[in-house]
Order: sequence, then structure tokens, then C-alpha cells
Amino acid sequence: MDLPGEVLEEEDTTRTMPRRFGLSDVVDRQIRAFREDVKKRVRLTDEDVQGLFRFAVRRPDGAAVFHRVGRFLAGSERSGRWVRVLPRGLQFRIARNRARRSLRRLFGRPVGGFGRAPFTMEGRTLLFIEADPGGDACHLLSGFAEEVLSRTLGAPATVEHVLCEGRGDALCRWEGSLTREPVTLSPDVGASEEGRDP
Repeated sequence: MDLPGEVLEEEDTTRTMPRRFGLSDVVDRQIRAFREDVKKRVRLTDEDVQGLFRFAVRRPDGAAVFHRVGRFLAGSERSGRWVRVLPRGLQFRIARNRARRSLRRLFGRPVGGFGRAPFTMEGRTLLFIEADPGGDACHLLSGFAEEVLSRTLGAPATVEHVLCEGRGDALCRWEGSLTREPVTLSPDVGASEEGRDP
């Protein structure tokens, strides 16, 4: 989001530089260091993650950055067409299991838990709040959950951060739902189309 091809002539970099971190040599060096860590499979410490969060929180578009990063971190795993013919309850269960496993893999430990509704995540004193008491960092989990839900159920989804410790609530809660019903296929159609080339 911050790597423009050029600095515009009329751009006042004293005003825009804080928003365009990609223009900073310090940030560029840190990005290169993180890339090396990824190649070496070095996991970031909680302090490193919180430092990144605090860095992004200062941006005027911080919530949007966290949301986009969350979607990116969810990966590109798509469900097979067979998932679409399962009962809706099983589809949501598969989405919950994928989210749980992916979050554990990303953060090295469980992150929150799931409530009774089809896709409701909850947590207290999560890493997001520790890094950003204002709650913008919580949008990382919103974007992450949206992507997992959309890819698993095969339809656009939305996840709202309905409760937030940063806003004075007792816990953080995210509620997910489909914004449009997926196209359903009969088992025979799904099986016959699965092998076809697009």
C-alpha cells in the first residue's frame, strides 16, 4: 500500500511521508530484515508483532491496513465444490476449524475461541488489544475471518467487530455472515464439473 512508483512533483512529502512508509529507508531496511527472517523460518516474537501493530496504528488508514493484512494472512486455500452441497451448519464448522488452525499456525498458539452462533469468534486480552488499546488492530482478525469464511463457503462474507475491549467492552467479538448466498450445486453436477477445465 505504500510503495509508489514515484513521488509526485506537487506532493508535500513532509505531510505524506508518515502515510507512505514505503518511502522511508528505515522501514525499507526493516522489511528486508523481515523477509530474511521468513526465508529462515524465524517466527516473530510478540514484541516484534506488537511493534509492527503500533507502527501501523499511527496511520490514518490503520484499520484498513489491518483488514487487508488479515485477508492476506488467511491464505488462498479454497474449499472443494463438495463443501457447497453440505448442510450449512457443517460448512460453518469447516470454516471455524480452518480459522482456528490457521490462527494457531500464524501466532503459535490459540487466538480466542468460537461462540454458539454459526461464526462468532471471541477473546479477551488478545495480542491485538495489547498492541493497540484503541482497537484498530482488531481489524486484522476481521479481515482474516472474512477471507476464511468467503473461501470456505464460496460466497462473499462480512465479519463485523461487534464488541471490542478497546471500546470498553468486556471482550472482543467478531460475527460473520454471508453477504450473498453461494450458488449451490447438486452432488452430481459438482462431481462432473470438478474435472473440467475452465
